Amino acid sequence: MITTPIFTRLLSTGEFGQYNVFNSWLSIVTIFVSLNLFYGVYTQALIKFDKERDSYTSSLQGLTLVLVACWTIIYLASHEFWNQLFSLTTVQMLAMLIMIWSSSVFNFWAGEQRVLLKYKVLVCITLLVSFAKPIIGIIFVLNADDKVTARILSLVLVELVCYTGLFIVQMYRGKIFYSKRFWRHALLFNLPLVPHYLSQIVLSSADRIMIGRMVGDESAGIYSLAYSLAQVMVLFNAALTQTLSPWIYQKIKDQKISDITGVAYGSLILIAMVNILLIAFAPEAVAVFAPKEYYDAKWIIPPVAMSVYFIFVYDLFAKFELFYEKTTLIMVASTVGAVLNVILNFLLIPILGYYVAGYITLVCYVLYAVFHYILMNRICQEKLSEQPFTGKILLRITLLFLGLGFVFLSTYNSLVLRYVFVFILCGIIMLKREWLILTFKQLLHTRTSEE
Repeated sequence: MITTPIFTRLLSTGEFGQYNVFNSWLSIVTIFVSLNLFYGVYTQALIKFDKERDSYTSSLQGLTLVLVACWTIIYLASHEFWNQLFSLTTVQMLAMLIMIWSSSVFNFWAGEQRVLLKYKVLVCITLLVSFAKPIIGIIFVLNADDKVTARILSLVLVELVCYTGLFIVQMYRGKIFYSKRFWRHALLFNLPLVPHYLSQIVLSSADRIMIGRMVGDESAGIYSLAYSLAQVMVLFNAALTQTLSPWIYQKIKDQKISDITGVAYGSLILIAMVNILLIAFAPEAVAVFAPKEYYDAKWIIPPVAMSVYFIFVYDLFAKFELFYEKTTLIMVASTVGAVLNVILNFLLIPILGYYVAGYITLVCYVLYAVFHYILMNRICQEKLSEQPFTGKILLRITLLFLGLGFVFLSTYNSLVLRYVFVFILCGIIMLKREWLILTFKQLLHTRTSEE
């Protein structure tokens, strides 16, 4: 986020769009090439095979290397077809395959460090890479004609230098490259999850790829900036989710569902407030992060920021599905949402322009949240004696959030009107602060049985 203002000024809107389209393809291709073996199965296996942890890790490193090598051979055999399909050059495609391997190496190692609660070295390497990537990237971009490829190659160089040693260390400790038992376990566990992983990436990345192909790289660059700024709010989602998840699972296990209710409402209000803050000052955020060529991005931030709210909402509902291992339902919901997103983008972008992609994302996440809400209620009816949430309260919080978001959006053409509205809203909050505090406290102590 910090380096975005630098690269939006070093790259043209078209180049910035190409770079973000590359990142979108990288996210999607990673799933097919690596099968996301460093997610799900690996963390579970580090606990299940705790006595053979080193062997399991080295064997999965070996499996990932084989997968990347096989896909590289497939690519080289018909590279012109793949280049045309992805609208990337041969150098960029090879760089993508290398990055899939290097990032997988890091994720295996990082996953092991987290399970062992060894964070010091993990933090040090993460900070080193975080500083090295933009520094090397700036040097490469300033001294290259093809600035997009230069930016990509700078990432490849840093990852190879910093992550290759981690591969050597884990292979040396485990001393096993191939294990039929471990490879079979990993493949059988993760292959069914590929549709879910893919759907999640498609839901968040397909719009940028389609805009790049259907409208142009400049439009993709503007949309990507708006999406990146709005997605910063995902940090707040992640922070709250990581904090609440173990606590919520424990409450579900103990069947103390009413304890979840108030905390969940308070969390929703907090996420809504943070996203309203971004929506209110979206034009200023765009001005800080990019030159005037990107200013149209302000119109895309509100619907994408609203989507972030619904990402938190559906994750809150999905906790019950995950606890009771209803993973098939999650996969179905993810797949339907991704397919709907692609179809609507394909049909509406040519008619309404690339701005509509943000609203399509919002609609898909709203439907996604509603679907998970229905599933959660059904599971609670079967497994628990009470429902965790009241639909009326959820609807009030959500409608107020959406209403404020669209009101701020309508004032983007008038700086004075927007700031007047900000001051009016702040004045109402100050005048009604006692009532608001009381209402918030009542929500925090709400019990489903009392509503």
